Amino acid sequence: MTTLLIHHPIFAQHLVPFGHPERPERIVAVETVLAEARFDALIRRQATMTDAETILTCHPLAHLDAMRTASPSEGMVRLDADTIMSPKTLEAALIAVGGACDAVDAVLTGVADNAFCAMRPPGHHAEPTHAMGFCFFNQAAIAARHAQSKHGIGRVAIVDFDVHHGNGTQAIFWDDPSVLYASTHQMPLYPGTGAASETGAGNIVNAPLPPGAGGEEFREAFEDRILPALDRFAPELVIVSAGFDAHERDPLASLELIEADFAWATAVLMERADRFAGGRLVSVLEGGYDLKALAGSVAVHVETLMGR
Repeated sequence: MTTLLIHHPIFAQHLVPFGHPERPERIVAVETVLAEARFDALIRRQATMTDAETILTCHPLAHLDAMRTASPSEGMVRLDADTIMSPKTLEAALIAVGGACDAVDAVLTGVADNAFCAMRPPGHHAEPTHAMGFCFFNQAAIAARHAQSKHGIGRVAIVDFDVHHGNGTQAIFWDDPSVLYASTHQMPLYPGTGAASETGAGNIVNAPLPPGAGGEEFREAFEDRILPALDRFAPELVIVSAGFDAHERDPLASLELIEADFAWATAVLMERADRFAGGRLVSVLEGGYDLKALAGSVAVHVETLMGR
């Protein structure tokens, strides 16, 4: 099993105010654990910057122009209460999109069996026309469109186990049956979307979990809703929005997952990718705000991707 790690030093240069949970220390924690000897077999590549044409597969030009206009030359600007830009934010966001597409290219051309993209800012809250929830562009969604437009993939599944619902990804593919969006998340919680009744064109599968739910409920949600949806859809590529903020230590939510639950979810998604997509799976980092929990969860996620 060959696993590609996509990374870039720019991701630590997206700055936020003191006390903000989506801070540069997150990517430092991830990079530190992935530098350990047990990860020496990873193929490591720096992400490349995307172009406007790729962004426009999921966001209109007006949104890209708004991000360019908002980008400060110094200091920080708030797009909303949670979403902040500093001088390197736009570059980091564009390289994060490029990295997700680089991972798709590598997996679909046989360079690697699967890939993990260690990057920030996250993306799954970014809706077609505006940034929100720490997110500027929707990496997972754009990677799915890239697989379709560049590689001729017909059916892409995006599975999101971040504790927050990926409202942006859902909105982008709401009426597009060529992309399955399946999500487990805490509800009620930010951003307020993700009810089981939200089904789009039959391609949206939400499995909300109540506050306090743990590994048993999480695994039941996968087995009852997420995995059957994947079986019906038979994806040619699996993309994972890998948020680790459902961990019991995370300060922004109140689910009770542990590292073993993330390893289990990774394994069952790999099994579906093996069954339907020749093993082709790309994982992109979303949330996870306790540094110890984030590092430990990423470690088991990547170890599982590596076949351990």
